Amino acid sequence: MSQPIKIEPDTAVDLGDFDPDFHAGAADRAEAEAELDKNVRAMEHLASRLYAEHRQALLIVLQGMDTSGKDGTIRHALRGFNPLLCDVVPFKAPTETERDHDFLWRIHREVPARGRIGIFNRSHYEDIVTVRVRKLAPKRAWKLRFKAINGFERLLVHSGTTIVKCFLHISKDEQRERLQSRLDDPDKRWKFRVGDLDDRKLWDNFQQAYGDAIGRTSTEHAPWYIIPANTKWRRDLVVSRIVRETLERMDPRFPLEEEGLDGVVVE
Repeated sequence: MSQPIKIEPDTAVDLGDFDPDFHAGAADRAEAEAELDKNVRAMEHLASRLYAEHRQALLIVLQGMDTSGKDGTIRHALRGFNPLLCDVVPFKAPTETERDHDFLWRIHREVPARGRIGIFNRSHYEDIVTVRVRKLAPKRAWKLRFKAINGFERLLVHSGTTIVKCFLHISKDEQRERLQSRLDDPDKRWKFRVGDLDDRKLWDNFQQAYGDAIGRTSTEHAPWYIIPANTKWRRDLVVSRIVRETLERMDPRFPLEEEGLDGVVVE
């Protein structure tokens, strides 16, 4: 079986057509972990070049159902980034101040500056998907946000920010096992929220909402990638490949050295 990872523009997306156990060219764990280590080292070097060049930025958006592995992806697949060059931003429910502004206001404030890498743990897509499923806004309100998001992301790209959007795709059975694991392990129980069970009852609604959002906002300038995430080490490898290849296409360069430095000795 084969399936796309990168979603082409104007593609109708039904997440039921995507196997969260898809091997994605990573059938052997030992080989996958060795490749992951190589990718992490390459990404570390490319991130340093990006910072020194100070002309471009990279924004990585991670979305997925509860327990899909957003935190784990950051810890493992993106572990090589120097914390001084990278910002991880978790988006929770909006505060009262944030609700008093347009839905993109809090997002725009966290977009990475030139030379930096930003990682969004959840993002502006909550304002389409979660708002839709939980009926926090009328349909006419959240439907308008598709166009707003596409325009917003186009603005970022035109300003020098490359965007990579990853949906970490797990099965309902896998989510059940991970939620139960949190309950059974005293060291993980703090991660469990009663609200997780409420959202689980709405699984099909979330799948539909995410599929619609991905299909309507995967563009040439800001593509979506559907990552098979039932197996954590495969998930990490696929994300590392995508981010490494993206940085290589960006091709950041160290600035040219100043003239007249040949022969200079620091006393």
